Formats: sequence, structure tokens, C-alpha cells
Amino acid sequence: MTKQEHILYRALVERDKAYDGHFYFGVTSTGIYCRPICPANKPKPENVLFFAGAEDAARAGFRACKRCRPESRPGSPAWQGTEATVTRALRLIAEGFLENNTIDELADKLGISDRHLRRLFDKHIGISPIEIASKRRLDIAKALLKSSKHSVADIAFASGFSSLRRFNDSFKKTTSLSPTVWRKRNRHAH
Repeated sequence: MTKQEHILYRALVERDKAYDGHFYFGVTSTGIYCRPICPANKPKPENVLFFAGAEDAARAGFRACKRCRPESRPGSPAWQGTEATVTRALRLIAEGFLENNTIDELADKLGISDRHLRRLFDKHIGISPIEIASKRRLDIAKALLKSSKHSVADIAFASGFSSLRRFNDSFKKTTSLSPTVWRKRNRHAH
């Protein structure tokens, strides 16, 4: 193995994002080619061939990996992989999708299982889609508590909570204050 091949092999073993799109590698034992960031098990050095482009690997007779999608255009959702799915889910949650739909329906809309959706959120964000939606509702409620004179009950329903009790419980859990006390303290702060 040449010094350059050793550097490239190390980059693929470490899944170094800095090399993503700059080279591809084919695995002679499987006939598959990948990007250096591929999550698949890494091949033995003697089974690896390096290519400057995905087309070169395809012309050499290798087929594209179904996990890292090396044949896709850099920057496309297929290229971004699971991050693109999480980004799309976050956009739908921000638009209020979970106010009238379930996690199962969100997962169906994304074309994945609800279990896989939860795994992706845990991996990329560290909290569940439900927690994201709850945080969104609380942020809306806080903004309304600061800027409006509506009753706490009206604000609870306007921000997407199904009951005043759930709103109060959720609010106290995250702020350690009731919505009324929080409103008084934040109005005095201005």
C-alpha cells in the first residue's frame, strides 16, 4: 500500500467527513463501492481499491452501496442520508404536524418506521420528536404570555395543548414556575 493509499484507508476507517466526496473506494470481496463516511463495516486493506469519482468505480464494475449512496449528487437528500430525514421531520414538527397527527403518521410521511424515527432523533438530536413538539408549544406559550393579555387557559389552547392541566404540568416541569408566576416575573423584567 502506498503512502497516499494508507492516508485514504485511514480516512475511511475513521469515517473522516473531510474526505467525503473527494474519493471513493471499492471493495473487491463484495463488488461494492462506497464513500469514506459509509457506516458499513470497514474492509481489510488488501480488499480496497481507491477511485477519484463514483463513475470510475462504476466503470470498474463495482455497484453502489445502498447505505451511503455514493452515486447520488453531493448535497442532495440522498447524499445527506439520515440527516436529511431528521431535517425534514423537524420542518414538519415546526409547521405543527404533530398537533393533529401521531408519531406513526409522521414516520409514514417520511417513509420510515416510528421506531427508526425515534432512533434517528436520538442519534442526531438527543431528544424525541414529542419533546421537540412540546418545546415548540412551550416556546409559543412563553411568547404569548409575555406579549398578550389573554388568559392562561386561552394561551394553553392557542399554543397547542389539549388541556389546561397538561399545559400547567409541562410548564412547571420545564420552568419550575406556574405560567401565571412566570408571566409576572417576565413582565417585571421588561
